[in-house]
Amino acid sequence: MVLAKAPVAGRVKTRLTPPFRPEEAAALAEAALVDTLAAVLAAPARRRVLVLDGVPGDWLPAGIDVVPQSDGGLDERLAAAFGACAGPAVLIGMDTPQVTPELLAPALAPDAWRGCDAWFGPAVDGGFWALGLAAPDPALLRGVPMSVPETGAVQRRRLTDAGLAVRDLPRLRDVDTAYDAELVAARAPDTRFAAALGRLTGAGVR
Repeated sequence: MVLAKAPVAGRVKTRLTPPFRPEEAAALAEAALVDTLAAVLAAPARRRVLVLDGVPGDWLPAGIDVVPQSDGGLDERLAAAFGACAGPAVLIGMDTPQVTPELLAPALAPDAWRGCDAWFGPAVDGGFWALGLAAPDPALLRGVPMSVPETGAVQRRRLTDAGLAVRDLPRLRDVDTAYDAELVAARAPDTRFAAALGRLTGAGVR
């Protein structure tokens, strides 16, 4: 699953404005989302789902099912996404365009759930970019404080306190600020995101 907002100016990547204009931030968000969906399409999975806040656009590739996000805070929306799953599921966001099938591979391998109940992908900012659950339980996410420096630590502790065996994925940087965008693009120069950022910064950031 990919949890995302439709890349509409003024509604996505608002922390990129400034230095970018809202339509430029939306262009970066669209590139990040397209990169993320491409990685998901190339990864082994029985079903690929975009849990979307908004309306799909021509950026949506074939092979991705779309379901609407629920209402509520981020913890409620994450919980609802997992609550709709009947079996093992892995969820990522749209903020890590550097994600690749190789990074996701451990949580999607045939033996991914052998001796493992959850996969956790920590983020540099203290949050998390990926979460996988062998037996999706919305209660594992509800009430976790989101978008704060301790989000990841609280979420991971929620898993271990529930007696789950947790394995970690590599730590990645979310794109929240212009500084994040530069670092991520430098680490993943062949992505659509890096190309979009290059077009904007090459023309001069206002």
